Amino acid sequence: MFDFMTLEKVQEKGPLVHNITNIVVANDSANGLLAIGASPIMASAKEEMAELAKMADVLVINIGTLDGELVEAMKIAGRAANVAGTPVVLDPVGVGATSYRRKVVQELLAEIQFAAIRGNAGELAAIAGEAWEAKGVDAGVGSADVLTIAEKVANEWSTVVIISGEVDVISDGARFAKVANGSALLPRITGSGCLLSAVCGSFIAVQDDVFHASVEACASYAVASEYAEMELERKLPGSFRPLFLDALASWSVEKTRAKAKIQESGEHK
Repeated sequence: MFDFMTLEKVQEKGPLVHNITNIVVANDSANGLLAIGASPIMASAKEEMAELAKMADVLVINIGTLDGELVEAMKIAGRAANVAGTPVVLDPVGVGATSYRRKVVQELLAEIQFAAIRGNAGELAAIAGEAWEAKGVDAGVGSADVLTIAEKVANEWSTVVIISGEVDVISDGARFAKVANGSALLPRITGSGCLLSAVCGSFIAVQDDVFHASVEACASYAVASEYAEMELERKLPGSFRPLFLDALASWSVEKTRAKAKIQESGEHK
């Protein structure tokens, strides 16, 4: 089912990805998107949100560093994107860490229809209302089944859920897939999850099937990280970062097909 032709569509079409993101990862996300052939714009002034919603091919909202003005811009942009038919992706960074973050995410979910929500297990557990122990933006630990969390959030908010981890889990509430690729160095560099959200956005922008696009994005991204790690003499995060950017810039359908480990299933039992 997954032929990874969405990857080529991103390279061919160069989708405009509007990012309302956090100050920690803006540069890395922009460079990563440029590397894969997408066109990033990092903008958060509320005065231009409605106009940008008509121009962009996808909107990615990342709540990593919140403030009142930014939240207002997110809401304006998200609503305008929905009206314009532009898909919207949510990255609920650290949503379980504070009551303010939980409140903001609940408001965003109530006001905006998201094509996809991408986060770690702790973040999606917080949205699902499942007990989970997490510190800050870490994935943390919990006893709830990750597939159950994905199914619950996907069905409640009519979206595709992408839960990143050692094995990525993707679900639209009816279909499920697991991606068992990825370098162990990814969690050791700042913003690797945030960039993945933006990469997912770029795939969603050029593929009507959001579930399909999300699985291919996760697999392509994870496989690129494995190729980057192969180039390392010493497995250190500082050396890995530029090699990962280069791997994203040189990824291909053939390279991804050669290493992708995707387990696909129907309805979760």
